Amino acid sequence: MPERRRRFSPQFKAEAVQMVLETGRSTAEVARDLGIHNGTLGNWVNAWRRQNPEPRSAFDAGGARARERTGR
Repeated sequence: MPERRRRFSPQFKAEAVQMVLETGRSTAEVARDLGIHNGTLGNWVNAWRRQNPEPRSAFDAGGARARERTGR
């Protein structure tokens, strides 16, 4: 008999993603602590990042900072 899919509340998902983003712990560590599959948590984190893109500056994009490192 196949296992039923577990359902997680939006609050649980948000708190799990927050644990990954704010603590710097890996998705594998957080998922293990919460008793969920690493891939499931990874999907939630990726979805959050797609919905909440960080503003990129010229330095983040590698522009001036990359030139500083290479001397060009």
